Amino acid sequence: MPRRAAIGRRSFTSTLKALDDLATSGAQVSVRITDLDRGTTVLAGDDFLTLPVAGLGVVPLLIEVATAFEAGTLDPLEIVDRSAVAPVAVSGVWQHLKAPALPLIDLAVLTAATGDALAANVLLERVGLPAVRARIEQLGMERSALLDQFRDQRGPDDAPHFALASSRELSEMFAALVNSKAVSPGVSAQVAEWLSLNHDLSLVASSTGLDPFSHENDEHGLLFINKTGRDSGIRAEAGVLAGPRAGVSYAMIVCFDDLSILHRMRAHDAFRALGVELMEYVH
Repeated sequence: MPRRAAIGRRSFTSTLKALDDLATSGAQVSVRITDLDRGTTVLAGDDFLTLPVAGLGVVPLLIEVATAFEAGTLDPLEIVDRSAVAPVAVSGVWQHLKAPALPLIDLAVLTAATGDALAANVLLERVGLPAVRARIEQLGMERSALLDQFRDQRGPDDAPHFALASSRELSEMFAALVNSKAVSPGVSAQVAEWLSLNHDLSLVASSTGLDPFSHENDEHGLLFINKTGRDSGIRAEAGVLAGPRAGVSYAMIVCFDDLSILHRMRAHDAFRALGVELMEYVH
């Protein structure tokens, strides 16, 4: 079937209702969905807002690392020791491994697949925060920024967040990755390959039915890459989902008062509603 055949009958009413309910309760919400075939906006709600996105901010870091690999200014097999940065335990698996040192390219995989804060901090130490900020500017992301490294606790002298972004720019960045327009085709392909290993399919991606640990080559023809961001009162996800009839890039950010499990689950339910309606759209 033509990809555009059933687009007219699809809507995002459940997603909009869930976001309206969150906004009424005091949460800040931002969403953007773009049709990859047409380049048109499918859904947009406060997509210009700059909001904290937690670990989702590692994607520009991965783009800078892949660019340095391609340019030859960074050796993918260079062995680096985790003692090069302060210990951080907010997320990831390297802190639990016995190997104290790993090659840079393996750290990129850990960062993309498990949201490994220690691996991300070592990569950031290696390429430098100014280089990542310059890359964000080169990508045309005027409302996004990587502010700091991951920290277990943020003091008064630290940046208040790891990263900021708008859902519009996150959606555009993921569209550029799958369209081979993020720096170069080689860089785009490398970063998309890393992100295809992401294990966190608990938000939007929970509706895809994909295996969190093995979804690179789906037998039902789904193309999917994503990255999530989580912190106290912050949930964010951006990615690309393509099926038989359509392909979309998407991003959603919800900042809420994390006062109870119910508050948190209400935010999670909005992401899952979006996932269901995205699946309907691409199929």
